[in-house]
Amino acid sequence: MTTVAAPSAEVVRRAPKALLHDHLDGGLRPATVVELAAASGYDGLPTTDPVSLGTWFRDAADSGSLERYLETFSHTVAVMQTEEQLRRVARECALDLAADGVVYAESRFAPELHIEGGLSLEQVVQAVLAGFREGEQQAAAAGTPIRMRALLTAMRHAARSREIAELAVAHRDHGVGGFDIAGAEAGFPPTRHLDAFEYLRRENAHFTIHAGEAFGLPSIWEAIQWCGADRLGHGVRIVDDVTVAEDGTVSLGRLAAYVRDRRIPLEMCPTSNLQTGAAESIAAHPISLLKRLRFRVTVNTDNRLMSGTSMSREMQLLVDEAGWTLEDLRWVTINAMKSAFLPFDERLELIEHVVKPGYAALGA
Repeated sequence: MTTVAAPSAEVVRRAPKALLHDHLDGGLRPATVVELAAASGYDGLPTTDPVSLGTWFRDAADSGSLERYLETFSHTVAVMQTEEQLRRVARECALDLAADGVVYAESRFAPELHIEGGLSLEQVVQAVLAGFREGEQQAAAAGTPIRMRALLTAMRHAARSREIAELAVAHRDHGVGGFDIAGAEAGFPPTRHLDAFEYLRRENAHFTIHAGEAFGLPSIWEAIQWCGADRLGHGVRIVDDVTVAEDGTVSLGRLAAYVRDRRIPLEMCPTSNLQTGAAESIAAHPISLLKRLRFRVTVNTDNRLMSGTSMSREMQLLVDEAGWTLEDLRWVTINAMKSAFLPFDERLELIEHVVKPGYAALGA
């Protein structure tokens, strides 16, 4: 049996990456949070030292509770309430991802969380899109080109999903790739927002749904069979419908088989899942079993600030703790590009002229 050498940290850093599940309000630079808070008069931060603040975010998110994890966003959202703030955060998001080797990224945000300062939902979206364009231009000038797309998120516990869905459709030719719902799953099933999903389907629009993270198979089933989701945000609990016998043989339940057969993409976020208690360790994370079974798995960051992570770090953890190879990283990157909310010809262009040549240069 031939042993494949694990890719080095430098190889992982240089590898082209595609990111489908990243929250804009979960990826701020700690220094930016401090600076924006000082400039706007927000005095709710636990500390104004950027290094200490970064540590605080990670520690607060390490509680093992999704609800506690979500509490940390009150501080980032507080400094994302003006057009200038939103543009800066979006621009830095694009630049940080590009510097990490990400060549395509979808960053999601909930417009309804950024109107406390008087902005309209439309102004919020326009500011973020402008920031992404600025970041793309600066990244290209630095020799690290990236393509950014926005996903507009509606909060599960609120009642503005149809309004946000309409906003996503209105901007789909201007940088918005699709729609999402997020927030605590328990008690807030996706079927509460059927009006929005039915509207999106009538409009031939793309959407993903956070499902199967803190809640189990019923959440995934509803997202797919009732709501018609194109992708599953996390979807890690699909493993509850996979049985591994003592001899290693695997059998799939009806839902797991459907997800695999239909090639429904799973936006998996290993470190985040550890923090929220959805997985016990990187080594035992269901992503490796699902990869072996050839589900359409992708690797993502979720919230880079709260998890103290990056795409390179997520990939490196899978290499170091779960035995992933460079070929595995190539495979999930192509999976992500195939699953992107981007026109087919543009996806193909990135796969054939950026991702594949990039991995070939690294030996994959």
